Amino acid sequence: MPDPDFDDVRRAARSLRGHAHHTPILTSRTANERTGAELLFKAEHLQRIGAFKFRGAWHAIARLNDDQRRHGVIAYSSGNHAQAVALAAREQHIPATIVMPEDAPPAKMAATRSHEARVITYDRYREDREAIASELAERDGLSLIPPYDHPDIIAGQGTAALELFHEAGELDSLVVCLGGGGLLSGSAIAAEQLSPHCRIIGVEPEAGNDGQQSLSRGEIVTIPAPRTLADGAATTHLGRLTFPIIQRRVAEIVTVSDAALVRTMHFLAERMKQFVEPTGCLAAAAVLEGSIPVAGQRVGILISGGNISPAHYARLLSEA
Repeated sequence: MPDPDFDDVRRAARSLRGHAHHTPILTSRTANERTGAELLFKAEHLQRIGAFKFRGAWHAIARLNDDQRRHGVIAYSSGNHAQAVALAAREQHIPATIVMPEDAPPAKMAATRSHEARVITYDRYREDREAIASELAERDGLSLIPPYDHPDIIAGQGTAALELFHEAGELDSLVVCLGGGGLLSGSAIAAEQLSPHCRIIGVEPEAGNDGQQSLSRGEIVTIPAPRTLADGAATTHLGRLTFPIIQRRVAEIVTVSDAALVRTMHFLAERMKQFVEPTGCLAAAAVLEGSIPVAGQRVGILISGGNISPAHYARLLSEA
């Protein structure tokens, strides 16, 4: 598959017009005072299905040919990509099958089923979701829509940063959550054209730092399935497409603890009145907790998702 470029990101933006939300940029005087920076939060938790994943899913499905559309699509995901593919497929009148871990958040599982997708569960600690999906795709003639390692997915995710730069202008730093690397690599492609001096930083959960290890070693590192509150970033490795882009264009990858994610959830709720899931807090946590020095800078932060049940959300905040 060819590497996506900036023209692909712009093509994805045209594909998404009228289908995806142009999410707002949020600010907080308290956050600015706390960090000594001007922070610009791109609110992708307010995107359709509650996450940036809708962008890539819609664009990838929209580019299928007629024969592929008749047969349908398959995806694997712990939740947000699952919901995105299910909704995008339903709206484009295409059948969808989603492979999800049996311990996926119930709210994400229910939402995926509500979009009329067929859900197949597996044990994330003992079974290989990619192998399951590939076998079903081959058996039933389905088109695989992976969560990150696909040029149309990367281009679609890059439209979030495209919007941010178009609205905010050039930035000193852009901080992005990192799971498999679709959002981070797409954002880096957009930044290279629209804010060439911007420093791009990825943020992973502390328990799942495969990207950080990969960047350090210069090769893709695979780890066991991590146990973290950031279920949307609980990936085991970067992609064959996403890693080279990250390697060329991302300055640094840092990690944050689950406790930091919960503290950031509390801050976003109390100070900014925003309902954000743990994975969605990764980039904000790295900045607000001081893992990345940003004093004196204009900093873009991608809030990547808001899919968590109210009961679980309340329990995490009460325990904090």
